Amino acid sequence: MDKKRLVYVLVAVVVIAVAAAAVLLLNSGTSPTLVKYDNVAVPQATMAQLNSIANNMSLANSVGTGLAEASMLPGATGSHMLTLNGLPEVLYIGADYCPYCAATRWGLVIALMRFGNFSALHYMTSSAVDYDPSTPTFTFYNSSYSSSYLSFVGVETYTNYVPSGASYYAALQTPTQSEGVIFNKYDTNNTLLPADARGGIPFVDFGNLSIEDGALVMPDAFYRHTWGQIVSSLGNSNTQQSQAAIGAANVYTAAICRMTNNTPSSVCDQPFVKAATAFLG
Repeated sequence: MDKKRLVYVLVAVVVIAVAAAAVLLLNSGTSPTLVKYDNVAVPQATMAQLNSIANNMSLANSVGTGLAEASMLPGATGSHMLTLNGLPEVLYIGADYCPYCAATRWGLVIALMRFGNFSALHYMTSSAVDYDPSTPTFTFYNSSYSSSYLSFVGVETYTNYVPSGASYYAALQTPTQSEGVIFNKYDTNNTLLPADARGGIPFVDFGNLSIEDGALVMPDAFYRHTWGQIVSSLGNSNTQQSQAAIGAANVYTAAICRMTNNTPSSVCDQPFVKAATAFLG
């Protein structure tokens, strides 16, 4: 897999056999204490802590683009802005099982907190039988987001578990017809992507202006940590977690500022935004 793109190809993922999964779990050190928090609402105190980190502009400027590895792809030109309810839209399509989606959500949550507020955000871990098993993250399933600057839609297509007797992860959310058209245009049929990377997740469309096909950072930064450990480490610009989550968040923030005509200025006029524009398509 190309680390510079970090695409998790949705159609090519094969569920690991039970015997192989057992070996992986035995060797991974995966903690059941993490998995038990799947779909548990994030406490308000933790949300407040994340919001404080997200809006610490000094910290953001210190991190810059951090560990962000890949650049976004260009979207549409002209008057083809993706909107929802009269506001430019950020559309995320991923899956709970996907380890690269797990890494992406940390930065995306932080970036979106600079423009609005989440409610009912839930804890999640990536698949226990995949790369970097049970990486702590969040899920956009059953969450909501409000902002006066943009609309956000998060679609989690599959859960992180395979039901008994099944051969694939349980289905969770289905993109609408219009969301499917966008995914096909900028992902499945996007000739700017290598053929073996098309149809992959995570996919994030920033108003049809900038497209993320694949994660900017590796899940390694978050694997084998608890949510509390990760959140605590984000306040230090020199930690791997901060360099990954805030570095990616800064790139996402630059993409959102492009959508919102650089408002609010308290965020979009920051030096890190200008530095991160080099990552935009």
